Amino acid sequence: MFRRKLSALDYHNPAGFNCRDETEFRNFIVWLEDQKIRHYKIEDRGNLRNIHSDDWPKSFEKYMKDVNCPFKIQERQETVDWLLGLAVRLEYGDNADKYKDSNPDGAKNADNTAKNAEPLINLDVNNPDFKAGVMALANLLQIQRHDDYLVMLKVSSPTFERLTQDAIAKANQSKEGLPVALEKHILGFDTGDAVLNEAAQILRLLHIEELRELQTKINEAIVAVQAIIADPKTDHRLGKVGR
Repeated sequence: MFRRKLSALDYHNPAGFNCRDETEFRNFIVWLEDQKIRHYKIEDRGNLRNIHSDDWPKSFEKYMKDVNCPFKIQERQETVDWLLGLAVRLEYGDNADKYKDSNPDGAKNADNTAKNAEPLINLDVNNPDFKAGVMALANLLQIQRHDDYLVMLKVSSPTFERLTQDAIAKANQSKEGLPVALEKHILGFDTGDAVLNEAAQILRLLHIEELRELQTKINEAIVAVQAIIADPKTDHRLGKVGR
């Protein structure tokens, strides 16, 4: 599930890593902090390095808060994926010049057709990385979890449709509404990135607007049905009331 990110970070056993193994997981967290993330000063890593301590889970939970990880300690797979993403981002930042001009294998032989190909055509919905990404997105937008990952993706898709070029152009033609002060809307979590926090606030507000529009349509349908039921036609010849 994490093989590509682990390989990118030169982890010694990317194919065999098992985050459910407690000892391996704790050693992995220490390696990740010591070698890649380096959020703490060396002298402040003692509690995290003491993997045999009964208090290690508390130290790890504090570490998650310090690096602004949005997941809970019980959500181990999501936490590992998020920490790996943070480590990859930091690794790239430290070696930007090294990766700036690098090309993936075979990129030089790719033709224009491949560049214009639909990026989702070969998407494997059963891929663990895809599932982890959908789960992270659902947590970010605070969407209720579902056993079917495609259902969660469909729930979040209307929000992102509002950000397409056509939707933006249509919105610009519509009547201007009241300005929204984002600082007055509490997000409820912190991604550690101010820009990402603001984007999450906007996405949540758009999602709420979609729900309100749906509720309005439901109310209109109920009113229409009630109007039909409350005004039946009477046929005296049949001695019945109704249509």
